[in-house]
Amino acid sequence: MSFEWIVTIITNNWPMFIRGAGMTLLISITGTILGAIIGLLIGVIHTIPLPERGIKRGILKLINAILSVYIEFFRGTPMIVQAMVIFYGSALAFGIDMDVLIAAIFIVSINTGAYMAEIVRGGIVSVEKGQFESAQAIGMNHFQTMIHIVLPQVVRNILPATGNQFVINIKDTAVLNVIGVTELFFQTKSVAGNNFRYFESFFVACILYFIMTYTVTRILRFIERKLDGPENYSMIDNQVQVEAPGNLSSSTKNSDRN
Repeated sequence: MSFEWIVTIITNNWPMFIRGAGMTLLISITGTILGAIIGLLIGVIHTIPLPERGIKRGILKLINAILSVYIEFFRGTPMIVQAMVIFYGSALAFGIDMDVLIAAIFIVSINTGAYMAEIVRGGIVSVEKGQFESAQAIGMNHFQTMIHIVLPQVVRNILPATGNQFVINIKDTAVLNVIGVTELFFQTKSVAGNNFRYFESFFVACILYFIMTYTVTRILRFIERKLDGPENYSMIDNQVQVEAPGNLSSSTKNSDRN
């Protein structure tokens, strides 16, 4: 590896690297957010209590079955295969000519949604059952319980797993080059093909991927610490009034005089 070659590659091709990194971040951020929303919706639907009988029970069981198939399929197949099937299959089967960027965001979103659905389900299960019972006791229905009591706790509990999924998405966008997405891997491959310095070119890409994932990890850790609140705190009774030295209350002074 030549350091001079690395400097030359960066100097001559930095706009391509920046465009590729920007596209990678755009797809991964949008896909993670949409995937998290999908996961939250599926998690809430999966926790709806089944009626004892009737058509509503059958409809809800059918919806849960379809969602379970969706989760198992997208968790059990590689994203690169999903990208090929969705992008080219939609054109062949339905005549839909998808924009490459929209297709990339759609693929990452539904793939992330499958993983986030299981993460959310685990977060909901971790909430104590007594909180559900207490909400029902005061007249809340299932969706009110979820929105006001359960989901705020779930969002905090799944934040580390969501951050991990975000980091995975940043790296997995590299497979989207098979459908022509001009993300970082695609741009790096173009740079390497122009100068025939594959090792140096992909070394630069490796550093850029590391910078992106490390920055995201640090930001998410900072958010987690903020949500946790201060590590050291003391419980202060609201009836106790702490006074500065030398400023005795009138009751204290009267007691001393007596």
